[in-house]
Amino acid sequence: MQKNTQSTTGQTSDLQRFLACMEYESSDRRPNHELGVWGQTRERWEQEAGESVKDFTWDWFAGEEDLGLDRREYIDVNYGFIPPIEYEVLEETDEYVFARIPTGAITKALKAGTSYGTRWCMDQYLEFPVKEPEDFAAVKSRLAASAPGRCPEHLDSRLAEWERRTCPLVLGRNCAANGFYWRAREFMGTENLSLAWYDQPKLMHEIMEFFADFIIETSRPILKRIQVDCFVLNEDMAMKGGPLLGPETFRTFIFPHLKRLIEFFRSHGTKYIAVDSDGDPTPLIPLLLDAGVDTIWPIERASEISPQRWRKQFGRSLRLSGGVDKRVLSRGKDAIRSHLRELIPLIEEGGFIPTVDHTVPPDVSWDAFRYYLDMKRALLSGDFEALA
Repeated sequence: MQKNTQSTTGQTSDLQRFLACMEYESSDRRPNHELGVWGQTRERWEQEAGESVKDFTWDWFAGEEDLGLDRREYIDVNYGFIPPIEYEVLEETDEYVFARIPTGAITKALKAGTSYGTRWCMDQYLEFPVKEPEDFAAVKSRLAASAPGRCPEHLDSRLAEWERRTCPLVLGRNCAANGFYWRAREFMGTENLSLAWYDQPKLMHEIMEFFADFIIETSRPILKRIQVDCFVLNEDMAMKGGPLLGPETFRTFIFPHLKRLIEFFRSHGTKYIAVDSDGDPTPLIPLLLDAGVDTIWPIERASEISPQRWRKQFGRSLRLSGGVDKRVLSRGKDAIRSHLRELIPLIEEGGFIPTVDHTVPPDVSWDAFRYYLDMKRALLSGDFEALA
């Protein structure tokens, strides 16, 4: 059980501030979180800012003190393949790399512009590991919940630290517990999956049930020993025009298993259940809420959605994170201030943590990002005159 959320200085802790925001209560200010950056953005900022950025945790900021970001702790559960599939280069040309990647898929990847593992464009997927129902057995063989190595090292000592935490504790890092749609798409591909709901319903029911069981049983040994503040299920099940599956398909195949998974987490004291989806998942949100989800992020503004609209549509039962249009950050100081001013009512109300609506792209300079953070800190503290 959580024993102490108070900062050692007697000031409001990052955990207290997070909980107050999520419960629509007042606090000294709202939480300050961000997601991370493209590899090309990191390369640019290292050139522009030098030593001042050398110690950043670039992959999903965990609390960069120099940026004024609040801390978060992550329990590094391994929800992936054990044993992993080795990355294997199958063919290489001057322009492209053809490889078998750790999910078992075969991809064609553009070489130019790669930086810190980030490419300028998405890989082209040529082949997927699950083509027939019998292929799923090979996938399941690498996803045994009891496989050694799923729990983080030195767990006992870390549990003692986490019991005394003064910041939010999250089970798994982002993209650790990939969800029902995400996993099925990884192993089948978007087009094949879109057909499989109709052509292979028995297989799809099997896959959805398996993933719920796998996440539950992988998480159980840790949740039996400590309560966490948040669990994130990564789905990415929507595009700009809407979800990649309809509400009835979601209701039939995913909903009962998602509900069962969330009931398990709630029974072990998990406070908040978040789902990550790019694009516009609006038609699926009522089902997510019914299943027990209470938080959606990152609210991708290029998809013609906004946190203001979602609050009006779904009320306080839906907490929100994200919603800062990444495209605005390169448009100058006036555009940044104007954009952030739109969020003042949500900041005052609570249940909303503004962040860039995905990782920061490389057209955003270091100076522009720092200005955005300066203005956002003023917003979170209620200093709305600074945004005038």
